[in-house]
Amino acid sequence: MPVSAHPDLPALERDPVTMRVLVTGAAGFLGSHLTDRLLGEGHTVVGVDNLSTGDPENLAHLAQEPRFQFVERDICRPFDPGPVDYVFNLASPASPPEYLRLGLETLRVGSAGTENTLEIAARYGAGHLHSSTSECYGDPLVHPQRENYWGHVNPVGPRSVYDEAKRYGEALIMAYHRSRGVNTHLARIFNTYGPRLHPSDGRVVSNFLMQALRGQPLTVYGDGSQTRSFCYVDDLIEGILRLSRSGEHFPVNLGNPGEFTIIECAQAVLEVTGSKSTLCFESLPEDDPARRCPDITKARTLLGWEPQITLREGLRKSLEFFRSKAAAGA
Repeated sequence: MPVSAHPDLPALERDPVTMRVLVTGAAGFLGSHLTDRLLGEGHTVVGVDNLSTGDPENLAHLAQEPRFQFVERDICRPFDPGPVDYVFNLASPASPPEYLRLGLETLRVGSAGTENTLEIAARYGAGHLHSSTSECYGDPLVHPQRENYWGHVNPVGPRSVYDEAKRYGEALIMAYHRSRGVNTHLARIFNTYGPRLHPSDGRVVSNFLMQALRGQPLTVYGDGSQTRSFCYVDDLIEGILRLSRSGEHFPVNLGNPGEFTIIECAQAVLEVTGSKSTLCFESLPEDDPARRCPDITKARTLLGWEPQITLREGLRKSLEFFRSKAAAGA
């Protein structure tokens, strides 16, 4: 039966039979949304998370769901979830404050943890999708960023624990595909936001929304002229599923090609929240990219996918969640 989160996109063909799926990082922002979507399609999901950055509250609504099993464990240690048809590897700290705090853990989950999930896929003949990142492009010298661009990354800077973990993970994915015949998929994910993004995540949308709702000044790093591209979570999950059911094994950019300066993002947040907050400016963090925008020609062509939700629409969809967090003093 064709399914799509967006009526404006071509229908996504559901797998003819339901699957048993492993999702690592299941208690995280993206992992919990992906879990919901898979369960909504009738699949059974085994969710794994060590809760170092994931939040059990993201999965609390599934406590009585018989097709969902949660396992708290570190995927850096080998484990066997039993036979699975597909593996979605989303386990990793993803926000700058978290991967800077957990630098060694970030490197381990991108290397040993990713290899353990690939071994599971190889053992059971399962498909495998790895959540990579636009950080593989570093502070890019090519704009917008295409998948054939090799990047401009500082391998020893403070962000390298995340950047190089993800770049190494991509090499592992391709090695298992070439050497072991694993049906792998590589999603290079650009800035994504929405409900369940941690209020102290440290990324621009969550920072701005929480500061605006608290009546605090919005913190802009640098002069605010640097750009980002913001993808609403429902659009991103749709892209991930389409990629997982494709025959493409090389990296595919998944993100919104609409490019905004940080100042423009701040203005959108103030407009949507009705906040009277002002802006305050602080020094730019080391290796912070000046421009970030995906070329999604490949995703459009191969997957029939492109984001449908505008920045202001997505911010409005996120407001209730962030308002509840601000009210609770998060």
